[in-house]
Amino acid sequence: MHYRWSPAMLASILHRVTGDGMATVGAALFVWWLAALAAGKQAYAVFVDVFTYTDGRLNAIGWVVGVGLTLSLFQHMMSGIRHLVLDTGAAFELKANRLLAILTFVASTLLTIAFWLVLTGVI
Repeated sequence: MHYRWSPAMLASILHRVTGDGMATVGAALFVWWLAALAAGKQAYAVFVDVFTYTDGRLNAIGWVVGVGLTLSLFQHMMSGIRHLVLDTGAAFELKANRLLAILTFVASTLLTIAFWLVLTGVI
């Protein structure tokens, strides 16, 4: 049997991946933050320096983690809304399901871009 990849399949897989990823990365960051608090001012200053937007710049690690978590959050949220619509019994037709799946990617990307433009003060 042969399966063709579809946007609906990708949206479903990414929903699981983003949820697990946010939980894993969030837990790791929380442990790092707690360890930095316990280790003293210098260790905490390193943590804050990595994840704080100052002087018009953010550390490269902060950008990657921040944008990645933001995109994951919005993708997971949009996919959750898609699943909510599907749970009502709507959008099971192939064209509607495909369109709704594609819209999750478009909306999450646009929301991530808008969030970071506002956060950095561009808008």
